[in-house]
Amino acid sequence: MKICIVSSCGGHLTEVNQLKDFFQKYDFFYIINDQILLDDSDKKKIYFVTHSERDWKFLINLWEAFQIFRIERPTLILSTGAGPAVPFSLIGKYLFDTSIVYIETMTSINRPSLTGRIMYYIADIFFYQWRDLEGVFPKGKYCGLLV
Repeated sequence: MKICIVSSCGGHLTEVNQLKDFFQKYDFFYIINDQILLDDSDKKKIYFVTHSERDWKFLINLWEAFQIFRIERPTLILSTGAGPAVPFSLIGKYLFDTSIVYIETMTSINRPSLTGRIMYYIADIFFYQWRDLEGVFPKGKYCGLLV
């Protein structure tokens, strides 16, 4: 299995890295939308992509996703959001038959994020971290807090 970790930098990356014990067992790489400092264990393979905030740069992210996935061919995308999650998941799922696991960010306590509302329909497995979101994501799974 080859896992693509898609994340915005900051809190989203902190959340998804709580699952490092799981994904380090596999071949994995990161997609991050900003230059950040990573510790040595995270530097295995990383792609920095254009930072898009729901603007025309979304199209650039789609192209970047296609170019990276053409080379890497991940079998699973794992993400807690935000910006690059949607374009990379669309390309992965519909052009490369990649499975998608999305975890709604812990900052969405009683209202879903925009990314979460979109990813709910794209992800093969969708998790949320607060029980208050159960009614919003009836097909999702409650997983508790990652951090």
